[in-house]
Amino acid sequence: MSTPAYERDPFATALETRILACGEERGRPFVLLEDTVFYPEGGGQPCDLGTVNGVAVVAVQKREGAIRHYLATALPVGPASLRLDWTRRFDHMQQHTGQHLLTAVAQDQFKWDTTAFHLGGTVCDIELDAPSISPAEMERLEEAVAAEIRAHHEVTARKVSPEDYGKEAVRSRGLPEGHVGDIRLVQIAGVDLNTCGGTHLHHTGEIEALKLLGTEGIRGGTRLYYVAGRRARLRLGAQEERNARLRTLLGAPDEELVAALQIKLDQLLVLERRSRKLEEELAEFQAAALAARPEALVEAHLEGRDMAFLQKLVRGILAADPAKAVFLTADPGGQGLFLLSAGERSPLDVPSAGKAVAAILGAKGGGSGKSFQGKAPSLAARAEALAHLRARPEMGQ
Repeated sequence: MSTPAYERDPFATALETRILACGEERGRPFVLLEDTVFYPEGGGQPCDLGTVNGVAVVAVQKREGAIRHYLATALPVGPASLRLDWTRRFDHMQQHTGQHLLTAVAQDQFKWDTTAFHLGGTVCDIELDAPSISPAEMERLEEAVAAEIRAHHEVTARKVSPEDYGKEAVRSRGLPEGHVGDIRLVQIAGVDLNTCGGTHLHHTGEIEALKLLGTEGIRGGTRLYYVAGRRARLRLGAQEERNARLRTLLGAPDEELVAALQIKLDQLLVLERRSRKLEEELAEFQAAALAARPEALVEAHLEGRDMAFLQKLVRGILAADPAKAVFLTADPGGQGLFLLSAGERSPLDVPSAGKAVAAILGAKGGGSGKSFQGKAPSLAARAEALAHLRARPEMGQ
């Protein structure tokens, strides 16, 4: 394959060609085609998807100088009808052409070189050699890119020989290691000339829009996140839908949503503090009541309580009467919890008794010394576990 169809015409969505060979790599069937509209993964751009003779193309990658089209099921050598997932392809072209434009403007106007590019599933990013980027600089960069989008610059691709490449004013991070032969250049008229093997738009106007989303520091530079084209529209639509729901929930217009949410969070914090205080008071009350019982082993089931509450309760009981042993259970979220503890003057062998209780409940648990806790699928065998504890010789019951 000299120049594949995806390079000759990146807007082609279908192709009639032939399967020249087929094979398998780690259990994945693949075919080699006479020609292809499917771009293979590379240069920061994901591969195209679609179908070959109605069979899904799940990946396209270059291997040993050939383009392998990995398929959902194997196909034989013969005629091939290719159909491209055009929505995915056009999205990739918007993001990738947007990256070329963003990189050029960042370098020309801010002297920031691009050191890496990643075309993600929902957002894209470039890595710049800027130690940081301020909000004001982001705004200026975004406005400058928008002006170049509106300028409707033509985007073209061509190949040059290694000799002619040296004569071109190319903005490039260099060629792939081991590259031989002609070099493909992508040009945004009057703005940028760069080496690239990816698929691109006809002109910058087809980018539609490019929105910068934020930054993070990485390896001494800055990672800059963005979305372009349809992604920007979809993101805006999703945010508008989310804001509409928030307006309903908070009873506030868009410009007051953050303040309204902060009020709710402050109220929630007050309620959580009050709830913790009430829970502590309840634990103290219940601990005193259980410690006052005459039995050497006291037990209780606390509906809906968590392990932290059981532990508070045990501490209160044993502080009041170190001669007690305590068996507590709870079932928050449909899961059974148990806690077995004994005071310093209790004769209960907690490690041994805890293992026995866990076995009866079908639970997983552990502990050491005077405490053993665990989780069980259910507490259906709770009565049996309690009977075992009461019947243990050291309890004298």
